[in-house]
Amino acid sequence: LFLTKKKNIEIPSYRKFQNKPRCGSKSLLKMNIEDAEEMEDPETRKEKERLAEIERLRAAEKFMEIDEGKYECQACGYMYEPEKGDRFAGVEPGTQFIDLPEDFSCPACRSSKTQFKSVKKVIAGFAENQKYGLGGNSLTSGQKNTVIFGLLSLAFLFLLSGYLLE
Repeated sequence: LFLTKKKNIEIPSYRKFQNKPRCGSKSLLKMNIEDAEEMEDPETRKEKERLAEIERLRAAEKFMEIDEGKYECQACGYMYEPEKGDRFAGVEPGTQFIDLPEDFSCPACRSSKTQFKSVKKVIAGFAENQKYGLGGNSLTSGQKNTVIFGLLSLAFLFLLSGYLLE
């Protein structure tokens, strides 16, 4: 059964109607979409419920943005990193972008300071889950991998140190 956006659809019916004249062995029955939805099979109904649940979860998903402290030139893609500074412009390492002079320009394309945009990490998750844990819900996947494999390496070193005690 294919549903369209029309108000009424025609489907073949094999019922015999007492008050209606028959046109051969088949007659057409006009029905509303609401009637067709009542007759849909359980698999179609389950699929619609599954899609509705997916949309509900998408609406609940919240994206956190964490500022990295870096700024990117929108004209050419040059990245200003405060840890490195900019030796060509005479900017010392550790100088934050907001502390740069107003006449600062991109060393690659000479665009003004207003052409720079803050670089942010986007972390996906559900709003109700982001307040739990020991900060692990706000870590990126690379940071989580570092923590996991670092702890595994530390446990392995503790295991080996037990053998060295003898």
